[in-house]
Amino acid sequence: MENEFTYEDYQKTAEWLLSRTKHRPQVAVICGSGLGGLTNKLTEAQFFDYSEIPNFPQSTVPGHAGRLVFGFLNDKACVMMQGRFHTYEGYPLWKVTFPVRVFRLLGVDTLVVTNAAGGLNPNFEVGDIMLIRDHINLPGLGGQNPLKGPNDERFGVRFPAMSDAYDRNMREKALSTWKLMGENRELQEGTYVMVAGPSFETVAESRLLQQLGADAVGMSTVPEVIVARHCGLRVFGFSLITNKVIMNYESLEKTTHEEVLETGKQAAQKLEKFVSILMASIPPPDNTI
Repeated sequence: MENEFTYEDYQKTAEWLLSRTKHRPQVAVICGSGLGGLTNKLTEAQFFDYSEIPNFPQSTVPGHAGRLVFGFLNDKACVMMQGRFHTYEGYPLWKVTFPVRVFRLLGVDTLVVTNAAGGLNPNFEVGDIMLIRDHINLPGLGGQNPLKGPNDERFGVRFPAMSDAYDRNMREKALSTWKLMGENRELQEGTYVMVAGPSFETVAESRLLQQLGADAVGMSTVPEVIVARHCGLRVFGFSLITNKVIMNYESLEKTTHEEVLETGKQAAQKLEKFVSILMASIPPPDNTI
């Protein structure tokens, strides 16, 4: 299905927000399942329910509060999505990614993505944080790309490169910052693979994904990253490893969303502190944008 939103629709939403807040964010953060607590660290916070905002979809998944929050994180002007959208909720990709282009029109130049993910890499432990180095867009390989349909040059080019999707400089800063934090576990780095969901992976599917070179698997993030890079945003992101993917038929374990949220609760504070410290490493706004 092609994008039914026009440039004017994105503009209308951006103007609605700009007319109701004094905040002018440089950084947008998309909070994954159970990770919305990052908004509690914002100062001068201002909240908008998604239901108030023109054209915004609604979050329907537990662990996604459904609020847009403006404020300052470590003195950096931010806007945060406390809950994201997924195709498994029934939304087309152009609705899933709608907020990203709105952020661009608000003046945002950096997008931080976070998610809860299953660990495919055998060296990963539950509670680890993985810095996303690259992704595999499994739905995209089957034709489900958020940029499908007519291209609007006001946002970006027809054929955007994705080989540099995750900003190298920010990844280097993340690795050095983590060392200074003195955590027991090292910061993992790897490739995130997106599957459509909502069912979790079979053993055979998990083995296939591991063979493809993926280190973590989830049901989000990639569409937002593609749209962000298309419109020129700097992107970096993290996966919180909330469960180890089941890789053998003898296992009696089952992955549940409740387990994902519970693990997220336990480890989220570490990720929230990390993202907060990293805000200082984001270059100041480029006013030529």
